[in-house]
Amino acid sequence: MSLSIGIVGLPNVGKSTLFNALTKKQVDASNYPFCTIEPNVGIVKVPDERLLKMSNLSKSEKIINTAIEFVDIAGIVKDAHAGEGLGNKFLANIRECDAICEVVRNFHNDNIVHVDGKIDPNADKETINMELIFADLTTVEKRLDKTTKDAKAGANKDIIKLKEVLEKLQAGLNKGVAARDVSLNDDEALISKDLNLLTTKPILYVLNTDGDEAAEFNENSAEVIKLNIKLEQEIASLPEDEQAEYVKELGLDESGLDKLVRAAYKTLNLITYFTTGQIETRAWTVKEGSTAPQAAGVIHTDFEKGFIRAEVMNYNDFISAGSEAKARELGTLRTEGKSYIMKDGDICHFLFN
Repeated sequence: MSLSIGIVGLPNVGKSTLFNALTKKQVDASNYPFCTIEPNVGIVKVPDERLLKMSNLSKSEKIINTAIEFVDIAGIVKDAHAGEGLGNKFLANIRECDAICEVVRNFHNDNIVHVDGKIDPNADKETINMELIFADLTTVEKRLDKTTKDAKAGANKDIIKLKEVLEKLQAGLNKGVAARDVSLNDDEALISKDLNLLTTKPILYVLNTDGDEAAEFNENSAEVIKLNIKLEQEIASLPEDEQAEYVKELGLDESGLDKLVRAAYKTLNLITYFTTGQIETRAWTVKEGSTAPQAAGVIHTDFEKGFIRAEVMNYNDFISAGSEAKARELGTLRTEGKSYIMKDGDICHFLFN
């Protein structure tokens, strides 16, 4: 499963520094054969302390984390929706991503010029958000024009429903409301998903600080991660076995980058399930709400097609039991069928034809 989160922001806010720090944590791409690597794409492992504990019990030869893609997208400028700067390329790159990580500047450095001449995180956020809204408004109005003509020609009820959804979205966008915040019912939301609007994508914010008290940042509906990106780059440049020690010296439980990767994973609405044995202990990624056959299909499409049943145990039950054999003896390893909805932390064996 290849899902990506695009790093966006105004020029000189720390996007590329963040991307470079993240890619120092890049995993071996050979473990993820369905991912296409380009110069501006990094596949970053999702930290998960559960893997080591399972591996120790299973005496696994290797551990493989799950991963997500981060995409370094060129800096946006005001009026990008009208083609300013690299506007069209910027918007096209975001459209290809599954979620957005917006970097907002809150550090002071006279040698790094702010495009607007002042440090104002809320104004920066507003600039980016309005550019995405304007781009979506153009998309919606073009589609609405065509749909209105089809509706007048006596089109079916699906066209009428699409027209109603487009009109709702147009009204919201005209008021400066992101498409994700326009009130739609489940059916309408499903219709709007096919439009692939930029402001329907999940978003999280990185407030790039310089160690001083961060400015008040107004954001109620999305997660905000406060990072000193320059410091995070220093941490990431250390050998992996020294990073944890340095983070502890700073009085932190984990690096800010690890915190960001976890938040990005959550923003993409993903959960993790595991397979464990002597050969390897491995984390696998599925969308929340996935069924057991769909989860099996992440390992191999044949597993989903020929799915018979899954043997499932909870991570905590496995750790408490100390082994799969003991978990089976205690009855905490159970059999689940095709309708089973996967839960984060499930450990699975799949049986298939």
